[in-house]
Amino acid sequence: MDLNLWVEIWDKHRGKIMGILLGLIFGLLAIFYGIFKAIFIVLCVLAGYYLGKRLDNRANFKDIFTRLFSREK
Repeated sequence: MDLNLWVEIWDKHRGKIMGILLGLIFGLLAIFYGIFKAIFIVLCVLAGYYLGKRLDNRANFKDIFTRLFSREK
């Protein structure tokens, strides 16, 4: 197949492709490790993604942790 076709498919169906891959990965994790361990792994991945995204945006981690762990109401 032509590379342009793959690029066009990716552009038009990116969300569907990513959803299928994430669902497949989660399903395999649940089968091999159990549902609770799979959920824990997914939460760790999401936390890592969030922190990595903040790092890419040059966020100040001191401010982030202060906001997350402060007891202000």
